[in-house]
Amino acid sequence: MTIMTTMKAMGGAASRGLQGTGMFLLSATGGIFSALTLGIIAIAISIGGVLWMYGRDLPNHEQLSQYTPPTISRIYSGEGRLMDEFARERRLFAPAEEIPDLVKQAFISAEDKNFYQHAGYDPVGMVSAAVDAARGGRLRGASTITQQVMKNFLLSSDRSAERKVKEIILASRIEETLDKEGILELYLNEIFLGQNSYGVAAAAQTYFNKTLADLTLEEAAYLAILPKAPSDYHPVRQAERAIERRNFVLKEMFENGYITRAEMVESQTKPLLSVQSGHYQPFRAALPDRDYFTDEIRRQLTRDFGEEEFFTQGFTVRATVDAGMQAVAAGALRSALEKFDRNQGIWRGTGKTVPVDTLDNDVAWRAALSNVSVARDIDLGNRWFPAVVMEVADQSLTLGVEDIDDRVSVPREDIQWMRGDFFDNFEPGQVVHVRRMTEDDDNTLIRWSLRQVPEVQGGFMAMDVNTGRVIAMQGGFSYQHSVFNRATQATRQPGSSFKPFVYAAALDSGYQPNTIVVDAPIEIVSGGEIWRPKNASNRFYGPSPLRTGIERSRNLMTVRLAQDVGMNVVASYAERFGVYDEMDELLANSLGSQETTLYKMVSAYAMFANGGERVEPTLVDRIQDRYGRTVFKHDQRTCTDCDEFATLSAGYGPRIVSNRERVMDPITAYQLTSMMKGVVDRGTASRSVNLPVPIAGKTGTTNDAKDVWFVGFSSTIVAGCYIGYDRPRSMGNSASGGGMCGPVFNEFMREAIQEYGAGPFEVPPGGYFVKIDRFTGARLPDNASGENVVAEYFRDGDDAFIGIGGGVVIDGGFAMAGDLPLFGRGDGNAADAPVASEVETSTGRKVVVPGRATFGSLSSGGLY
Repeated sequence: MTIMTTMKAMGGAASRGLQGTGMFLLSATGGIFSALTLGIIAIAISIGGVLWMYGRDLPNHEQLSQYTPPTISRIYSGEGRLMDEFARERRLFAPAEEIPDLVKQAFISAEDKNFYQHAGYDPVGMVSAAVDAARGGRLRGASTITQQVMKNFLLSSDRSAERKVKEIILASRIEETLDKEGILELYLNEIFLGQNSYGVAAAAQTYFNKTLADLTLEEAAYLAILPKAPSDYHPVRQAERAIERRNFVLKEMFENGYITRAEMVESQTKPLLSVQSGHYQPFRAALPDRDYFTDEIRRQLTRDFGEEEFFTQGFTVRATVDAGMQAVAAGALRSALEKFDRNQGIWRGTGKTVPVDTLDNDVAWRAALSNVSVARDIDLGNRWFPAVVMEVADQSLTLGVEDIDDRVSVPREDIQWMRGDFFDNFEPGQVVHVRRMTEDDDNTLIRWSLRQVPEVQGGFMAMDVNTGRVIAMQGGFSYQHSVFNRATQATRQPGSSFKPFVYAAALDSGYQPNTIVVDAPIEIVSGGEIWRPKNASNRFYGPSPLRTGIERSRNLMTVRLAQDVGMNVVASYAERFGVYDEMDELLANSLGSQETTLYKMVSAYAMFANGGERVEPTLVDRIQDRYGRTVFKHDQRTCTDCDEFATLSAGYGPRIVSNRERVMDPITAYQLTSMMKGVVDRGTASRSVNLPVPIAGKTGTTNDAKDVWFVGFSSTIVAGCYIGYDRPRSMGNSASGGGMCGPVFNEFMREAIQEYGAGPFEVPPGGYFVKIDRFTGARLPDNASGENVVAEYFRDGDDAFIGIGGGVVIDGGFAMAGDLPLFGRGDGNAADAPVASEVETSTGRKVVVPGRATFGSLSSGGLY
């Protein structure tokens, strides 16, 4: 009984002990669970608080769905040939569907192998990176591609916990807005990959001169190693390191199942061939050198659209340039500038040197020469090469030439055009220009010849007289030598090339081509000083017809005419034609003393050539945005029948309607054109301009020949040339517009006529022709012929021999001396002046034309 009782008591105690232990365990477990739960809740609340705190005021991630990255603006010729490109960031946008899978897989393997599985951030990757760092391994980032997109587009690049939290928040949000391909498109088009290349398409071109579709496996893997630090994996300077990292990416691609083991092994054994290592031609090698034409397009479009817009919006620009005619223009202007420079006999060279101690080492001097900034875009006769003087001997110079393996010799005979003791100008180490002189027929080398960039400069421009399309523009001898565009930026005195605007104002004011204007001395008091204008010949010729005044470029006649017409009228014409924005009403400006640009002068002359209609010059036909939408088109004419083209009757075509403003009466335009044709046929340009079609134009030579000009036109093309020193100074007594610019115009127009054609100038309706003696202005029979006979065009209803065109003599209000010597025909002396002359009519009959009137007859009632 006692034992049983004792055993029951012990059992009860044990049972109560077990119950107590169970309760303790349950209590402890509950406490731990509660603590964990509370901890988790606290952590969740903390995380939520952090996310809420940092999630406020974040950038709007939804804007990325409409993002258009900055891309390259490109300029194409009329034939569709790429000429130039401009960009702040060199980026070629590639839509996701156009990026090969191979490229996507390479970047995913290198940067974010779980890209297609995670929701914007990769917790597994973060933990793995943290564990590796704790074990002493390489410290590596754990940012996903999505996070990198957020950092690149919406956040800064600072290394901070706050930025990382914001990055994760935005990454999770963008995954809800864009699909994976959209995110990958943003990433692969935005990333910087070195060498001023942004995005994979530009990088493929920069490193391999290939499109994305043409990349090999190893090349795609190389691009994929560049996002972190492009300079650390340069394909030449860091080739070994780059190959090691490239091979790691190939291994990752294999492990991720994107390529086979055989493909991995084969690609890992390939060398790293690139543009930088010289194994591929650089992309720009296929482009022409940047020149004045494309740079002027850049200047004008940044003005019109804004610099930021032009450099970032990926415009496609179709230029008006004719590449063949541009080459002719450059060659013609360069030839004239070099000819003048060599006639001065002064050697200046480039002013650049390389260290003399490099001359004994072929690699060293070539490396030094390649770093010297001299023009490398000159092709005149043959290509001009930079070269280094190696040795100066008694009868020759020895040169090391860029891109030429062997050293070359320049004989003494080549530099006999220089003044002084020729070879005293040269020392070893000097950098010079040199070119081959070759036979014309078979290009056989005659000798190497020294060359130098002329100090005198100039500009040339040509455009279509009807459309305003600029087909050629050369702003100096060499763009790489000087980017200053003398065709558009240089403001110079046009001299006598301005006179047509004075005569245009007169003709529109009722004057006639045979109106008599006095060519006699003038004194004008202005600002307390006396101005005595004079003719270029320092002579004066008495009363002469208007035509003679422009053909022989008579200054005194022009001043008297401007005074009589009124400088306010002349100024309004100059402004209407766009020569000046605002012209000062000073008599001296009638002789072209106010500065303007060649661009404006050529544009204004086009309006003479096309019959008096306004034409705006343009270097651009059309501009399209990145989506192919036209944002600018120069040709504003309308085609009234184009929609009905299929239904037009045989022999009829669509009608093109132009609504251009008329700036001059068409008969005035033709009269002036006829007078300027006389400048070319027998006037100041007759010795230098000789072409197989009718040409009109005007020379210009300013005081002391600081600026010389010729602007002229056919029925299709207008072109102009200007030559002078950038810092104006005299070019000498022999310099003239006809002698220097005339040959440039002639050489260019000879080719332009072949390309664009030309014919007689169109005679507008509403007038009639009368035969006139061009020296006296006297009327001749309709069948008269001879060198002094010219057919002038008059308006219907006008009597060419009544009023201003008849008995009135224009003196401009300036007095004439009673002993005024009067010259005869042309520029002869007074003693040679004939009393009368004979001309032969078409029937062979001789007709006597009275001699020039005396001053007495002029002052007492008229010439006729």
